[in-house]
Amino acid sequence: MARDPYDVLGVSRSASESEIKKAYRKLAKAYHPDTNADDPKAKERFAEATSAYDLLNDTEKRGQYDRGEIDADGNPKFAGFEGFGAGATREGPGGMRWTYTNAGPGGAGPGGGPGAGIDPDDLLNEIFGMGGGGRGGFSGVGGGRRSWGSAGMGGTGTQGAVRGNDVTLSVTVELAEAAKGTTRRVTLPNGKDLDVKIPAGIEDGKQIRLRGQGMPGHFGGPDGDALVTVTVKPDPLFKVDGHDLREDLPVSLYEAVLGATVRVPTLEGQVEMKIPANSSSGRVFRLKGKGLPKPKGGHGDLYVSLRIMLPETPEPELEDLMRDWKDSKPYDPRP
Repeated sequence: MARDPYDVLGVSRSASESEIKKAYRKLAKAYHPDTNADDPKAKERFAEATSAYDLLNDTEKRGQYDRGEIDADGNPKFAGFEGFGAGATREGPGGMRWTYTNAGPGGAGPGGGPGAGIDPDDLLNEIFGMGGGGRGGFSGVGGGRRSWGSAGMGGTGTQGAVRGNDVTLSVTVELAEAAKGTTRRVTLPNGKDLDVKIPAGIEDGKQIRLRGQGMPGHFGGPDGDALVTVTVKPDPLFKVDGHDLREDLPVSLYEAVLGATVRVPTLEGQVEMKIPANSSSGRVFRLKGKGLPKPKGGHGDLYVSLRIMLPETPEPELEDLMRDWKDSKPYDPRP
């Protein structure tokens, strides 16, 4: 049985969502298999931390665990078997009811007499022939949802299948990779490596669902899913604005004054752009279709803003020209 998820993450039972997330990120970073190839126990620690986070990050499951309704694996507990208290009455197959004493049915009291220390599952298997004779299914205490089968007892055959927990993973891609699509290898909680296809045009923070790649199901239930969160790394040249891109383009003073044809970086390589004469810093030019892919086809645009750059070292001739211009042709750039 899994350890207490609070102990695994090293947080108190009153920990906030942000504290739980912070603790998980710390453990995931420390024990991720990709960075601990030489540590055979790293995968186990990583899987354990992921499972604990999945339970505590789910508000409903966390509440069920705190109330003792499910165990650390997320499986429902069979209420009333804990302690096997005297007089506890349970209903079995076919409407039969059974009352337990401290020593088990018909047994003596505690302390080693007849029936002392009897396992309740073994007792039920012995009485009803469960586990080997086809009279129905009953799983051990604490292992998940229970169910009675229908064979030979007139029941309905209701099954106690429990779906496995989902797990959360994360990957980081460059902006150009997000635009064109790529693949990333992730390590699942069971230690299996899997190549995940990142679709072209994916946005920062979007999740990719890998069905059946989460924690295993119980009692014939389906496996959970793996949810891969994609982070798009900030780009040094381009700022993302929906499906559009924005870029600052440095130009010289004479290019802005006289006009020029310059090369502009895009995600697909450099293209030529014409700058008209007398273009001020901050003027924006639109390069149609040079942005990010759109879900329904087509691309956004690239908006290029001019940034006039003066020489890195002072130029006496330029300074003299500006002084003459200031005296003979003054103008207000901030009317």
